[in-house]
Order: sequence, then C-alpha cells, then structure tokens
Amino acid sequence: MNNEKANIGKLFDRIAGTYDRFNHITSLGIDIYWRKVAIRGLRPVQRLLDVAIGTADVAIMALRKGKAQHVTGLDLSTEMMAIGRAKAERAGLADKIDFVAGSAQEMPFEANSFEALTCAYGVRNFSDLDAGLREMYRVLEPGGQLAILEFSYPSNPVIRWAYDLYFSHLMPVIGRVISKDASAYTYFLNSVKTFIWGEEMIAHLRAAGFANAHYRTMTFGITTLYTATKE
Repeated sequence: MNNEKANIGKLFDRIAGTYDRFNHITSLGIDIYWRKVAIRGLRPVQRLLDVAIGTADVAIMALRKGKAQHVTGLDLSTEMMAIGRAKAERAGLADKIDFVAGSAQEMPFEANSFEALTCAYGVRNFSDLDAGLREMYRVLEPGGQLAILEFSYPSNPVIRWAYDLYFSHLMPVIGRVISKDASAYTYFLNSVKTFIWGEEMIAHLRAAGFANAHYRTMTFGITTLYTATKE
C-alpha cells in the first residue's frame, strides 16, 4: 500500500472518469449529505483551500452555499481536476475556483494564506499523515477552520459485519464493472479498513498544533467529520 500511496495521483488519474459515478452508486447518494454536513459547519470566508479537491464537489458546494467567495483546490491527480474544471464551468463558477497540481505534504502556498481548509476523503491517501496535517496548519491563518471528512470503520459488530460483506464482495464488483480497474478499488477498500479514526485521529490533529479538535461519526460510523481550528 505504501507504494500505491506514493503513486496516488496516477491511481486516481486512471479512475477519474468513473470516480463520481462509483461514489454515488456505492454510497447510495449519501456522500452528498456527508459533504453538506461538513460545509454547513463552516463560517463564511473569503479564501478556502480544498485539499484533494478531486472533481470539485466540495468546492462547488462551498461556493453555492455562500461559505467561500473563492476556493483554491490542490490535488495530485490532473485528470480528476480536469473533470472538476469542467464541472465548475458548467456551474458558472470557473472564475471562483483555482486548481493547483501539488502535494498536500508540501503545499505551494505561503503560511497563513487561507481562512478555512477542507479535505474530503483525501487524508487516508497521504504517505505521511502528520506531514500533511502540519502543512494544513501552516497554510491556515490564525483562527482558521479545518474540516476533514474521512471514511471510518464501524464499531458496532453487526454494522461492521454488514460493512465488511458489502466492502469485500459487492463494492469490488461494482468497481470492476464501472471502471474496469479492479486494483484501484482494491486499494480503496484496504485504505479504508487500515486508516485511523476517532480519538486516534484527534491526537494527530492536536500533535500538528490544532485546537478545538472534535469528531462526529455519521451513517452508522462509516464516515467521520473532524473539525478543528488554528489558534
């Protein structure tokens, strides 16, 4: 998996064309609700950074909801961002989103550049989680808001059994049918199961310097929203 994380941009380039459809089908559309919850908790700002912007769902939603006047998006996958640019153009928001190719672990931005930072389902793909969180802290201005969405592993044994069944048997089939790239979705499933969550993730946020770190699980614990601030 470490080798896959080192080449995560190329992996997402391969599945960019089918990524949105896969997400919506496998989550039964609930992924849209998760993003709404994350955006809803933000104070309106001028400058928002969306790390792992991908196909720009969070960025577009933040602009439409009046949570940001301008969004800068960062991602390693140029193919995902190409789809995001097309979405932004169709939404009439092309002039309000900048797409920047780069690593979350070495962001090409000055310190204290943004009032808020979002990251939806990207941190588990960092080859160095702590380096990425430290960079998030660096580029946020004092008082800046952080909102991270990430998959988590249900603690309820019944939900976990159903989750494992769905992830191990049904989702790979859907991934193969939709994208014809079984290896990418095998990585996806393994990355979810092995990533930290809950209080362990909160500890990493605090170690990076963040204050007021909290988490909220959603939909039986299969996804978690982490929030924090830079003081």
